[in-house]
Amino acid sequence: MLSIPTHRALPCAPRLVGPLPGPRARALIERDEAVTSPSYTRGYPLVVERGEGCMLQDVDGNIFLDMTAGIAVTSTGHAHPEVVRVIQEQAARLLHMSGTDFYYAPMVDLAECLAERAPFPENPDGARARVFFSNSGAESIEGALKLARYYTGRTQVVAFLGAFHGRTYGAMSLTGSKAIQRKHFGPLVPGVTHIPYGTHASLDYLESKLFPAVLPPEEVAAIIVEPIQGEGGYIVPEDGFLARIRDICDRHGILMVVDEVQAGMGRTGRLFAVEHWGVLPDVVTLAKGIASGLPLGAILARPHLMTWPPGSHATTFGGNPVACAAASKTLQLLEAGLIDNAYQMGLGLQAGLTQLAGRFNRVSPPRGKGLMVAIDLLDAAGNLDPQLRDRVVDAAFYRGLLLLGCGKAAIRFCPPLVIDNDQIQVALDILTGLCTDLT
Repeated sequence: MLSIPTHRALPCAPRLVGPLPGPRARALIERDEAVTSPSYTRGYPLVVERGEGCMLQDVDGNIFLDMTAGIAVTSTGHAHPEVVRVIQEQAARLLHMSGTDFYYAPMVDLAECLAERAPFPENPDGARARVFFSNSGAESIEGALKLARYYTGRTQVVAFLGAFHGRTYGAMSLTGSKAIQRKHFGPLVPGVTHIPYGTHASLDYLESKLFPAVLPPEEVAAIIVEPIQGEGGYIVPEDGFLARIRDICDRHGILMVVDEVQAGMGRTGRLFAVEHWGVLPDVVTLAKGIASGLPLGAILARPHLMTWPPGSHATTFGGNPVACAAASKTLQLLEAGLIDNAYQMGLGLQAGLTQLAGRFNRVSPPRGKGLMVAIDLLDAAGNLDPQLRDRVVDAAFYRGLLLLGCGKAAIRFCPPLVIDNDQIQVALDILTGLCTDLT
């Protein structure tokens, strides 16, 4: 039975009670700008006070429809009552006792659940995966990079242009998204080669040009790939692309590391996005939607790969008992109907965006899977138009709709997986009005 709370205090559609930003929002933004890092990438002036499901309320009482889920994080919706309940119960029992030095049930419970569901082949002894818990996606990528180099004894790594894996040094070195994310931070971690994403032509280049000339495959520890590229624009790869990476890895003893930080945990209509292509990786990284908003990440690896000894990789807060309890409940809710809802609502969202693209030539047809969907905004000549994209995203805020950009000129739609048909239609109606006014 689909677990979507029905008794809510907030309305299920936007409601603006005054000009934006309101006085309380302006006051808090002024305080924030005086004391926080200028590296944060705030766009429109949203100051959130509370959330329920797909709806957010700001400090002045304005209600917004959230198509961002806190950047694809609140998978079960904002403040799902069942998630809140287990958080409260676990917090009353145990807040912290570092899982890299001690034992507690929430951590092993979650590890067992993830290991059972990992997209790896089942071993004769029944073990499918081992799990390392981190605090974030970047930390999961850092650990996966270390694990790949440790296990293989190799140093080189292949990553993709357009990829985003995080902003810590190893993750940033793998990232190929925007120059600003790397500018003035060198030297970066060596041994990373970037190639274009998602096409067989790119893999042809890797095999026919790079391997023979400058990148001996026997020195490559891992190919690290997003099953659907996230920050790069919600790019879906060509059919057979991921399967071919698997084949290259098998032929050369390279580990296939799949970054499911944004695409995973039910967002695409499957628990893991890589399952759409039936490909079995060696390592999977998770974060974002895994714990419905609490900070948690995970590295899943085939059991024989996690051979690193005690002390070689650890964390103080990764696998926190409260976060693990939230993640176990999240996984339960996903499998109780939210993954199926993501698939069905994604079909409706893409159908509506297809109609939008047919009506406005400045809007591209949608791409994506489940509730990981994007459109591009175009200029009159059909070229990508990042300025128009930014104008649409900003204008949507002032009509009560929260959106995010990605890629060069894309708007991404990554709402909580509890979204319903009526809310999708509200979002489409607002977008239609914006396109009418702005294009």
